[in-house]
Amino acid sequence: MQNFQYCAPTEVVFGRDVENQIGGIAGKYGSKALLVYGKGSVVRSGLLGRVEASLSEAGVTFREFGGAQPNPTVAHAEQGVAEALAFGADLIIGVGGGSAIDTAKAIAHGAANPDEKLWDLWTKKVPLTKSLPVGAVLTMPAAGSEMSDSAVLTNEAIGKKSGINTGFNRCAFAIMNPALGATLPKYQLAAGVTDIMMHTMERYFIPGVRADLTDEIAEGLLRAVIKNGAAIVADPTDYDAMCEVFWASSLSHNNLTELGRGKDFSVHKLGHALSARYGVTHGASLAAVWGAWAMYLYAGCIPRFARYARRVWGVDSQDDTAAARLGIEKTVAFFRSIGMPGSLRELGVDSGDEALHALALDATMNDTLKLSRIRPLGAKEIEEIFRAAK
Repeated sequence: MQNFQYCAPTEVVFGRDVENQIGGIAGKYGSKALLVYGKGSVVRSGLLGRVEASLSEAGVTFREFGGAQPNPTVAHAEQGVAEALAFGADLIIGVGGGSAIDTAKAIAHGAANPDEKLWDLWTKKVPLTKSLPVGAVLTMPAAGSEMSDSAVLTNEAIGKKSGINTGFNRCAFAIMNPALGATLPKYQLAAGVTDIMMHTMERYFIPGVRADLTDEIAEGLLRAVIKNGAAIVADPTDYDAMCEVFWASSLSHNNLTELGRGKDFSVHKLGHALSARYGVTHGASLAAVWGAWAMYLYAGCIPRFARYARRVWGVDSQDDTAAARLGIEKTVAFFRSIGMPGSLRELGVDSGDEALHALALDATMNDTLKLSRIRPLGAKEIEEIFRAAK
């Protein structure tokens, strides 16, 4: 087991109607809140009104800032920074899914560092040494941003999607009412289930490190997500199943499933390249390439893939290579069973030679970044994976 540090300081309030408690919770962290949300579903559902009523009752003033996009952008976050500064916000609250919460994190960083360009902070050209507290009211289980130390933005001006990991990304509090997931489109739920699984699998397929307890946690989480993820896609009103998936969303990406092993987000790099160029849903981009990625690399990590197949999917083959391949096949079949793509063609993006070459360069930062802890992959190898995913 490798050395690690772990701190997950987010105050979690979980269950039915807990959004009505936000005023008392938010008041511990600030008195002027900028409320960040997406295209208006939280307004139409009445959620934003309930949040605002609770804040008002607790004496926390607020200003609304809508328009967060599925792949949140630097330009929109910069507008939010201006709003936060004009309002004098000392607390940023994301109301929605990962996009609203990531946007809130970006606004918090920019507002705390008004003399710096947000993209410079994001790409670590300028060190991030302070931020404002961020809260989350989660409406969709997927990104895990409500408890993670990460956030992702797209710079549309240069066509790049990039993440930043920092302790300043940890939300001060997260309000999670799983009943809010009942109104989500099934496609979005399926994409969320895929993203949750991927957050854990990206930490799982790393050879040569023993971390038994972390493995048990990861495998149990994956089994729970597969079972309950299929249930909520079939019936989004299944509250108990939705609870399991909401909680898995948080635990899959708060670093718990990497302790003693670390992580390898190479599939996310491929997905980010697809989302940045084509605006596709994040979870769907991951599903489209995961099978090709796994088949390309599994031979260098057969014991891990075989264990995954047996512990997560119940594969009973005694031959490790056969078990590994069956686990990959069952995973791809599961993604398709919940309505996710298994190829670039199903994703509906350009899979011509020039397009695949450009994606590979994007994923590897113009071939300056090697991906995968199974074996290093440059732009040439990543292009081969994209080609296999056609």
